[in-house]
Amino acid sequence: MKKYIAIAVIATGTAAFAHSGVKDPDVMNRMMGMSELAKQMKVIGSMHMGQASFDEAAVNAALEKIAEEASYIPSLFEKKALDPKSEALAVIWDNFATFTARAEALRTTAAGLAGTVEGSGDLMQVMHEIGRACGACHSDFRAK
Repeated sequence: MKKYIAIAVIATGTAAFAHSGVKDPDVMNRMMGMSELAKQMKVIGSMHMGQASFDEAAVNAALEKIAEEASYIPSLFEKKALDPKSEALAVIWDNFATFTARAEALRTTAAGLAGTVEGSGDLMQVMHEIGRACGACHSDFRAK
């Protein structure tokens, strides 16, 4: 579980640095989309870790935003575009069906959880399920 929280925090904290110097606009759009996902995970993760007060509406809104952003992932990667600053691996385009299926799994997971969070006790399950969906894609398609 801590691994998933750490991924979200690190991704959010390094996004600005990672985006500097990106020349390809398609890569920049992808990075911005992934940064938005990390931003929403940080909203949930900060509550889960007790760094922010629990806010039911904010968690459910973050889950809705994650579902929305996840729906864009396949279109953001339709064009094979690489940049030295990108963490996307070329294998994405070799195995695009699996990649898009994992993006869809994130979307359906987040959409299924949105509106169900009623208390801070629900955050562990949310972090686990969303983290697992993110990690499934990152493990094969993102440079470590």
